[in-house]
Amino acid sequence: MSKYLEKIGLNAKIAFENKISNKKKNKVLNYYAELISKNKNKILNENSKDIKVAKSKKLKENLIKRLALNNEKIKSIIKSIKIIANFKDPVDVDLETWKRPNGLKIKKVSIPIGIIGIIYESRPNVTSDVSTLCFKSGNCVILRGGSEAYFSNKILAHLFRKSLEKNKINKNFVQFIENKNRKLVEYMLSKMTKYIDVIIPRGGKSLVKKVQELSSVPVIGHLEGICHTYVDKDANISMAKKILVNAKMRNTSICGATETLLIHKNKSKNVNEILNELSEKGCLIYADKKISKLFKGKSKLANNKTWAKEHLSAKISVKLVDDIHYAVSHINKFGTMHTDAIITNNNHSAKYFLKNVKSSIAIHNSSTQYADGGEFGYGGEVGISTNKLPPRGPVGLNQLVSYKYEIYGSGQTRK
Repeated sequence: MSKYLEKIGLNAKIAFENKISNKKKNKVLNYYAELISKNKNKILNENSKDIKVAKSKKLKENLIKRLALNNEKIKSIIKSIKIIANFKDPVDVDLETWKRPNGLKIKKVSIPIGIIGIIYESRPNVTSDVSTLCFKSGNCVILRGGSEAYFSNKILAHLFRKSLEKNKINKNFVQFIENKNRKLVEYMLSKMTKYIDVIIPRGGKSLVKKVQELSSVPVIGHLEGICHTYVDKDANISMAKKILVNAKMRNTSICGATETLLIHKNKSKNVNEILNELSEKGCLIYADKKISKLFKGKSKLANNKTWAKEHLSAKISVKLVDDIHYAVSHINKFGTMHTDAIITNNNHSAKYFLKNVKSSIAIHNSSTQYADGGEFGYGGEVGISTNKLPPRGPVGLNQLVSYKYEIYGSGQTRK
């Protein structure tokens, strides 16, 4: 087991020594997109094997939904690769330049991070997104996908390596761990510090928690997406209803789905109107005592655990709050610094909210489901980071680089 992973780590180190031009990178990515298109039926066939295994193991419906590929999802994967290929190379960019009184010229220049380990569950598109983003930003990637998407991940990684070989580039820029032994993850996290520069987990709470607890390597990730939408006293109710249905129900299983709804007490007369809109779409309401007295539809009583619950299904926690200060305080206490939104026509309130919630993404008058690298114009994402240190929010191409300082002198010596 250790020899297997050490070999993968060494392969990545050797590959990373090669500096690839932007022209070459783009050739690899465009050919990768072509290979996915040509091998669409093979990919769908491999994916059907994964779905069959998932159903036999009685995996939850939301996980099977994440796992399943179809023609539309493959088109989306190809589109994402082509968008990223068209971006400017984020490596070797002069981020800042300045001159000192002594004549020294200092440059802050972007560089790749190095070798990135990705541990992820369910979604096969992570394989293509991550491989594309890491390669374009000059990084090597070691992929450890979940066993439930084994066949789908394997073929998508294999096609990337095929594109690298076709373009005479070391195929070990992208490596997929084919061994399913779970102990490999622990070894990867605790014993691979001389090979892996950063670990990015993408998956459920238990996976991310395990990674954060065990990893000796720096981690970029988020534990949960407890996202809030706050309907302010100056909200347009028609807009609020439209946004809420999207924020909760568009896709209930993603980390950017709204899990808690906060309503200003001045909007108590609109509680039924707002919640009926959700209830009619099949959303179960968990209401605090004040909301449960106001709401005439079906609901369950919320308890102290409710506010810290990531439902990832058609359920929402609802609370009546006294003012915007209470709303922000509640979010900062129970939220996970992921994505939180305010619906209001009061610009002063919107500014207060955006500046005071601790979220990595703060939104005014729109859906929390915009917490996505593709929607940010990044072409894709490696994940959403709720770390206090950067990168924060969607981790795309420009978040996968570090920097160094280059100093140009003309014989200066320090006094």
